[in-house]
Amino acid sequence: MLACDGWYNLPASPLERKRYLFFIWLEGVYAPFALWSVFVSSDDLKMLQRDRLAAFQQLQARLSSLSHLQGKQDVAEGAEPAVVGEQYLVFTLAEREYAVKAEHVQGVERLGDLTPVPNVVPWVRGVMNLRGAIVSVVDLRMFLGLEQVAYTPRTRLLSLQCNEMVICFVVDAVSEMLPVPAAAITAGNIRQATIPHWAVPFAAGCALLSNRMLILLDVARLLFSEKMQRYQAIS
Repeated sequence: MLACDGWYNLPASPLERKRYLFFIWLEGVYAPFALWSVFVSSDDLKMLQRDRLAAFQQLQARLSSLSHLQGKQDVAEGAEPAVVGEQYLVFTLAEREYAVKAEHVQGVERLGDLTPVPNVVPWVRGVMNLRGAIVSVVDLRMFLGLEQVAYTPRTRLLSLQCNEMVICFVVDAVSEMLPVPAAAITAGNIRQATIPHWAVPFAAGCALLSNRMLILLDVARLLFSEKMQRYQAIS
């Protein structure tokens, strides 16, 4: 049995003192009492257990308080909160940023070899095999009546789907996927002033995100537009 003059006094024997300090180092200040539990009364043991539980609860409360203070400090230091909103894929066309809902995106591909299709409108660049399906490739610049430019290493094929319709669109670049909060989408009267006239028929609105503006395209309007349907009927 360890000879001890009190809960926090070292044992008198050098050997027992070493054993006591070893237990302090190994498990903390309450660890030796677990060893002594067989030598103390049940009331004393319950008291020790209550003290240990109270100390643990105080530690939990302190950690919770520190975590709360750290959160406040992050906000004070300018840490940006997580943005919640529907996911959109952002792409570039004629030096403007556009976005479509991620649910309509089938994939993004590098511009490769296309199979030409005779006797079709100029904005149809050909067809390609997209994971086993033959789909039309449409130059979005030409479709919208914009100036045609040479393709670059950043040029991408953006595959969009709505219902059973799938079209690959040639765009200047694809940049990122990001969430767009509903509160960031502007009303229709502002849309007319900020969206180019050639994009208005296919626009669902625009989103203001910090220092950038995204023009949100309605994929259904684009794929099932009268212009696109005329091509589909001919082909």
